[in-house]
Amino acid sequence: MLSAGHGSVDIYQGIVPVLVPFLASERHYGYLGLSGFVLAASLLSSVVQPLFGVLTDRWAMPWLIPSSTIAAGLGVALIGVAGSYPLTLAAIALTGLGVAAYHPESARLARAVTGGDHVGMSWFSLGGNVGFALAPVIATPVLATGGLAAAPFLIVPAVLGTLITLPLLGQRVASTSKKHAAGADNWPMFRVLSSVVILRSVAYIGLSSFLGLFVQQRVHPGHVAGEAALFVLYAGGAIGTVLGGRLAGRFGRIRTMRWSYATAAAALVAVVLIPGPALYGVIAVTAIALYVPFSLHITLGQDYLPTRVGTASGVTLGLAVSVGGAIAPALGALADATSLRTMLATLAVLPISALLLAQRLREPSRLEEPQDAEPPAKPTPAQTP
Repeated sequence: MLSAGHGSVDIYQGIVPVLVPFLASERHYGYLGLSGFVLAASLLSSVVQPLFGVLTDRWAMPWLIPSSTIAAGLGVALIGVAGSYPLTLAAIALTGLGVAAYHPESARLARAVTGGDHVGMSWFSLGGNVGFALAPVIATPVLATGGLAAAPFLIVPAVLGTLITLPLLGQRVASTSKKHAAGADNWPMFRVLSSVVILRSVAYIGLSSFLGLFVQQRVHPGHVAGEAALFVLYAGGAIGTVLGGRLAGRFGRIRTMRWSYATAAAALVAVVLIPGPALYGVIAVTAIALYVPFSLHITLGQDYLPTRVGTASGVTLGLAVSVGGAIAPALGALADATSLRTMLATLAVLPISALLLAQRLREPSRLEEPQDAEPPAKPTPAQTP
């Protein structure tokens, strides 16, 4: 249920790029104006998340989950009735704010209802990935049929997501009341982990931003080949997200993370070198390898900062992830100065760097124990020496 609710919010994180062509054609905004929409959505949905994380560490805010879900959908719906640029910008900002407010508290709830289980967190993460990938599938037919005037219909996923997650809100108190945080926050390890997340973010967003164009050059010209490559990338990411939790349960999070980044580096090199249809298989391997650590970053961050779970969630899901989008223009400039193939080849340096940093990470000890655990049985007189 929580995974489905996560997906209903992250649909709105992926919907702004779908809106851009319609805003350009119907309201005649220029490139600068359109970039303002993208910037507002990305900054608010990512950079503000740590702030909400800090707030949820100080006060319990389970009401943020339904209210932020509705806010994300309402912002998109209001675009259809906003007649001016400032009002449209404010509506998109509302969507970004809703996305930002949702993630820290929902990640805290996911930790509560799963007990910090790696597989459970991977399913929670999968919901967001699927929602992001479904954004163009859901929004494009609606907007193509009715234009921006049909945007109010796009609030439906938010309403459904709210109804799905409302029964879970009571679980937060019930689950967290049985456990207590133990141990001190390990800020040095958390900073190393955040650096790893940033490197992974730049590698993935750099690949996804330019993969379609690269595949058209290497496999077949036309949009079909590029769209097929992106589908493989998203599908591989979904598989990797779920696989990461299961591998971590068997081999440990740190070891799984190191293996995945080593595989990702080799796969990115293969993306550049392998021609023809076989390239799709390499893209799938790359996506799986880059997404295996995704949910593990969240649980590790929460375990490194056991008294600041909201802050850890806000950073691993928000601020660190947003860096990839900020670096994308620099990657585009590199591609212009050299070639698309050269730029993609340089991305292999990023998972290698993440692998080297991951060598410094250590698996946290068990940080939470049941408060109501029974004490060890006292020895009977017969057992007493």
